[in-house]
Amino acid sequence: MTDVERLPEIKYSIFTRTEKWIIVFLIALAGLYSPLTANIYFPAIPALSRDFHKSVELINLTVTVYVVMQGVAPMFWGPLADRYGRRPCYLGCLTILTLSNVGLALVPTSAYWLLMVLRCFQAGGSASTIALGAGVIGDISTREERGGFFGMFTLGPMVGPVIGPVIGGAISDALGWRAIFWFLTIASAACLLVMLLLQPETLRSVVGNGSVAAPKCNRPLLPIIPKEQPTRLPEDGAKKASPGNPFRLFLHVDIIILLGINALINGVMYGVITTISTTFERIYSFLTVTTIGLCFLAYGGGMIAGSAITGKVLDREYRRFVRKVEYGGGDSDLKRTDAGREAMDLERARLRLLPPCAVVFGGCVGGYGWILQQELSIAGPLIIHFVIGYMSMVMMNSSSTLMIDLFPTQGSSITACNNLVRCTLAAVIIAVIEPIINKIGLGWTFIILGALMLLTVPLIYLEMALGPKYRRARFRKAWVDPGSEVPEAVTSEEAKEKTP
Repeated sequence: MTDVERLPEIKYSIFTRTEKWIIVFLIALAGLYSPLTANIYFPAIPALSRDFHKSVELINLTVTVYVVMQGVAPMFWGPLADRYGRRPCYLGCLTILTLSNVGLALVPTSAYWLLMVLRCFQAGGSASTIALGAGVIGDISTREERGGFFGMFTLGPMVGPVIGPVIGGAISDALGWRAIFWFLTIASAACLLVMLLLQPETLRSVVGNGSVAAPKCNRPLLPIIPKEQPTRLPEDGAKKASPGNPFRLFLHVDIIILLGINALINGVMYGVITTISTTFERIYSFLTVTTIGLCFLAYGGGMIAGSAITGKVLDREYRRFVRKVEYGGGDSDLKRTDAGREAMDLERARLRLLPPCAVVFGGCVGGYGWILQQELSIAGPLIIHFVIGYMSMVMMNSSSTLMIDLFPTQGSSITACNNLVRCTLAAVIIAVIEPIINKIGLGWTFIILGALMLLTVPLIYLEMALGPKYRRARFRKAWVDPGSEVPEAVTSEEAKEKTP
């Protein structure tokens, strides 16, 4: 008998696998609105420029402030969701989104400042649904299944880049740009109703593994999920977890590296998609607003393919690395404990396929610029859009899943930090990309973006080298201080019992 005691098996969640997929579908539906409200806007940029009598650069600033707010808003909503529950925050975000869409549909063309302000509120309502969804994934899933759930969850947000520009182009062409925001008003109100009726609370500090009854304000109007009803009532006077300060996550070196990787990917991605409408309108004069919207299908299709495939690959890679620990050499009792699992090379399991993806991504971005510079066939840029969309999702899903693996109980907060960093860089790139193109041309501009993408390669290898050291240090500290971040599926009471 070894000195390492095996922990008892704990049911991580009372939700069945089918119920988990339903929850993932609901949060993917809500997560759709963050990229949808951003991308549906792009085909209308030339029309907005004419109607508001502003330059394209100034209209692009409304995209910049949207992206900035995308980064800032989750830093507010994420900690609230990690304390009070996912459901109230979802309802608050979708309410703000619906009201801001009404305002945008009615904004006068003489009030450019109001367009900017309402775009900020629109982003504040829609962007946080991604962070909230990541928190839900951390609540209901273990590492073994998290890759698949996270990949499917991101399918919702990735549908936005596919259908957003198509819908935006078609509506703007036929009914004018105001109709875009009326469409978003109806769609977001419908989503709000669905979440109000069906979404269960999943925050573990509120409902545990689902067996604790949620407070009335956290209950759906139609409580059909989970089928296994809670068997325990909340303890009187029980304290909720204090709202974690998401900025404290920046103190972890491995998290900072992952945030840098995601920021570079997202920044380069936005550098490509933000310029599609204006660049294609200038180079391919035969395109209409509607057909420019259709051009975004290639990019969005790549993102959907990347999201669907990456989840399965991540789960497969995780199982393969777990088998290495369980059937490799050493103490078999130790290998089956949480400590044994923590000894596996989690960072390599999640990231080892990313360096070649980054090289392909960067090369495609550089080549894309020269194809546009030479005004070659539109087929080339569309093919590259698909590849870039695919690679961006492979890389971002892998690194984002790893971040939730590292801090599963702070899924919303850590995704908020991710949004803040990557949206800040994206906002900078959006703000400067048109002036740079005007100064040095499309070819060299996208060479610079491709070089930025290649900077992720050394960061990925650095994460794989340093990440295990910091992760294992946190794991050891969790057993000494049960109040700190503990391994998933292990409660603080169990940590106290098992502390040497």
